[in-house]
Amino acid sequence: MESEGECGGRQAGVLPIASGSESCSKKDTRRRASRHVLLTSRHVLLTEDGVRIEAEHVAFRGGGSGRGGDADMAIVVAHGFTGALDRPAVRRVAREFAHFAGVIIFSFRGHGGSGGRSTVGDREVLDLDAAVRWARQLGYERVVTVGFSMGGSVVVRHAAAGGDVSERAGRGGCEGRTGAWAGARTDAVVAVSAPARWYYRGTAPMRRLHWIVTRPMGRAISRYGLRTRIRPQEWDPVPLSPVESAPLIAPTPLLIVHGDRDEYFPLDHPLSLARAAGETAEVWIERGFGHAENAADPELLRRIAAWAISRP
Repeated sequence: MESEGECGGRQAGVLPIASGSESCSKKDTRRRASRHVLLTSRHVLLTEDGVRIEAEHVAFRGGGSGRGGDADMAIVVAHGFTGALDRPAVRRVAREFAHFAGVIIFSFRGHGGSGGRSTVGDREVLDLDAAVRWARQLGYERVVTVGFSMGGSVVVRHAAAGGDVSERAGRGGCEGRTGAWAGARTDAVVAVSAPARWYYRGTAPMRRLHWIVTRPMGRAISRYGLRTRIRPQEWDPVPLSPVESAPLIAPTPLLIVHGDRDEYFPLDHPLSLARAAGETAEVWIERGFGHAENAADPELLRRIAAWAISRP
């Protein structure tokens, strides 16, 4: 899947690739019934800018909390840079979350089996938007997005658009800052190990990451060593940063989770996001927690999922 996608191309939607999987052309009642029968089903989603995104639905399995979970809610998981839906850490997240709700996992553009090239957090909002749309098409009444690291910045920016890019960005899919399209509203947002600002180079891991993203040799290492294909062009224009986006999320609930041993982004990042978001934000500073999905243990994942299903 190497196609970059074209502006003004095919309409975003769902392309089924697994026999026996749910069909988005069915009526809502049949969608809702089928999503509980199949444990998993894999699809290809088409973004607004024409990029094919691999995605998987994991059905609610129950047994996750005293409340018994929420079969009418989906948690859409946005992985970190170099992640993918087949990575062990992402599958572990899906496995834990499925005890509380239905789960959608997917690979961002340039990652795993998805098409296109990574823009490191810019046009990835369109990938998340396609996944949230799919969750709605499956009949889920409530959708919560949970993002890790780069995915954390994406879920914040996606929620800030509020499902209407026309008012917040002012321009369509090929120009201007990217955002969410109508119909992809989320009911709550969780940002784990997310950056507050772009171009941060204050830690050694982030300096290495910037070298990988900005240098031809780094992008080659990323492609063949990390299985992540990066777009060489710089952002133009620079998208709205997470800390600029955070005030626009209200009244949607926002949970910010960060570890005191995060080697990429120090604690001023989550605290800046919380200050910007205001009263609708809740912050968990986790003692001993490192960075993103690779460091998240089952207990933390269960608490995040329990928070998600408890939102009104």
